[in-house]
Amino acid sequence: MLDAEFLTLLGLGLVLGLRHALDTDHLAAVSTVLTQRPSLRASGMIGLSWGLGHTVVLLSVGAVVLVLRVQIPEPFVLAAEFGVGAMLVLLGGMLGMRLLRERWHLHRHDHDGEEHVHLHSHALVENHRHGHWWHDSVRPFCIGMAHGLAGSAALLLIVLSSAQSVAEGLTYIAVFGLGSIMGMMLVGIAVSLPVLWSLSLGRPVFLAVQGLASLGSVVVGFMMMFHIAIGSQHF
Repeated sequence: MLDAEFLTLLGLGLVLGLRHALDTDHLAAVSTVLTQRPSLRASGMIGLSWGLGHTVVLLSVGAVVLVLRVQIPEPFVLAAEFGVGAMLVLLGGMLGMRLLRERWHLHRHDHDGEEHVHLHSHALVENHRHGHWWHDSVRPFCIGMAHGLAGSAALLLIVLSSAQSVAEGLTYIAVFGLGSIMGMMLVGIAVSLPVLWSLSLGRPVFLAVQGLASLGSVVVGFMMMFHIAIGSQHF
């Protein structure tokens, strides 16, 4: 039977997992995906996929660390975090390039003797296709795996100092992962609401939101890499 102290630890793990979903790098990465799939259903699936990828890596690394009773080397932690920063730059850059490839422009035409102007994209007409849920879930799953690898060191320090056995440690990680899944699904839905609202206001506003998501991801990624590069010089 689980004792009160361990149950308290599991409750803390669930809360920390929920809070973990709100980290800036997580929001920046997932936002680049959410702005390309503006729907509540898709946002929930993106959050679920991210959380599953995150938890799979945490459990895998945690099993190795708990069995061998070792700590993750500092250079590996810095490399993983730097990789997340580079991934954010890549995700934001890819979204920005996609927006440019869609060749958005103002299109003028006459209607009943009056000239009208609207935003138009040839790519939306030329490349109109529907994706499958499993195909669209691969990218957030991989993003979650990258974040799980980068954030595993801090979590496993808590587990190593608190867990009395491998089973307890893995249970804590699983509960933490459940919290992060729930948190990211809620975050996905919350982020998608203003995206859907911008889409209802018209393509120009929606395009601006996508551009902000792209820029935000690139800025956060570069800031992460800069701080890691500067900090690593002091080791």
